[in-house]
Amino acid sequence: MRCPFCAYLEDKVIDSRLSQDGVTTRRRRECLKCSKRFTTYERVEETLPLIVKKDGTREPFDRTKIKGGLMKACEKRPVSMQAIDTAVDKLEMKFLDSGEREIPSSAIGEAVMEELKGLDEVAYVRFASVYREFRDINEFMTELKDLLEVKKRG
Repeated sequence: MRCPFCAYLEDKVIDSRLSQDGVTTRRRRECLKCSKRFTTYERVEETLPLIVKKDGTREPFDRTKIKGGLMKACEKRPVSMQAIDTAVDKLEMKFLDSGEREIPSSAIGEAVMEELKGLDEVAYVRFASVYREFRDINEFMTELKDLLEVKKRG
């Protein structure tokens, strides 16, 4: 592990703990050169599916993109970072557990919208308006009506 302060390559682990979610290991390290301490997080690298974009290109699954989209949708909303992280973990596990080697980006967008429905309805509508590329107020109103119908039934 490279020290973030002096870039030295050797350190010692002072403390290791399993995170609350049980997926990540938190390690406190001390650089053997400058003696400064820093924290690293480790997670098992699993083979994630490739994402097939609308134009047919493929790119690796990137949880930071999902987290960024959720954070943008939840901006200035009463949604905690813990809730966002939990949603990202849930989505990542969903795609890992699917066993698929390739997933269309549209499936990811729909899954993110479903997750947002449970987190915050305003964030859901924000995300949907960008993701579904509403062209006018009628499309926007249709989405709101659908959301209200689901809420009435649930």
